[in-house]
Amino acid sequence: MIQTGTALVFIHGLCSTHDEMLVLQSAVKKAGIAGYPLTIPGYTFDENLTKQVASPYASWIQSVLDLVKTLKKTHEKVFLVGLSSGATLALGACLTDHEGIDGVIALSTPLFLSGWNIPFYHFLLPLALYTPLGRFWKYKESPPYGVKDERVRSWIVKELNQRRISCAGASVLEIPHLREHDRLKRWVRKSLLTHRCPVKLLAIHSKEDEMAGLDNVEYLQKYWSHDFFNAIFLNNSYHMITIDYERLVVSQEVVKFINT
Repeated sequence: MIQTGTALVFIHGLCSTHDEMLVLQSAVKKAGIAGYPLTIPGYTFDENLTKQVASPYASWIQSVLDLVKTLKKTHEKVFLVGLSSGATLALGACLTDHEGIDGVIALSTPLFLSGWNIPFYHFLLPLALYTPLGRFWKYKESPPYGVKDERVRSWIVKELNQRRISCAGASVLEIPHLREHDRLKRWVRKSLLTHRCPVKLLAIHSKEDEMAGLDNVEYLQKYWSHDFFNAIFLNNSYHMITIDYERLVVSQEVVKFINT
């Protein structure tokens, strides 16, 4: 089978949809790069379900690797791009098996929840995730919804008034999804300590990210293979950089990285 061109796998955020990456998908298509939005059972938000059901994070990783293996049969290069928890997942897939992965773009990586909008009592989160107390708690999205652009933020509010999902993700995240992502984060952080991944990585992160501070990029820079690491910092966005003020900059940098 002849291999031609480059494929880019899109991995959206936790319990969300690819609506949060539509601008990026459009830019990638215009650049002649084949885009493949990945839907993952137990990770992607399913509007057909009254209650979202989470699957183990290992199955999320396997879904990514299965698509990479398939795409490598028909494409010369395969890249992964993940937003928020999707970035964590992209890193996890690469650390599990980097064979066939030519590059990773990690957008707003939340290995640590350390942004300016994280409440002081966040250290209590494990009680909700790993004890019976969790059945009394769920995470509800609230302003600024990861977005600095007030026009986009208004659109998110309008969407959430009409449905359970917006371009910034689900209105509510329940314990099972949060627990699995927490396990994924812990596994990725631990794996980075001992595994130098020989795959080129671009981290794009906002200096004003309200969820994930710059310590996330510092951690990646410290433990990823130095010769393969690069970072770009944004000055006028919050966490959801693919729909915020600098969304076109993000798209341009992703295309540039893939074509380099």
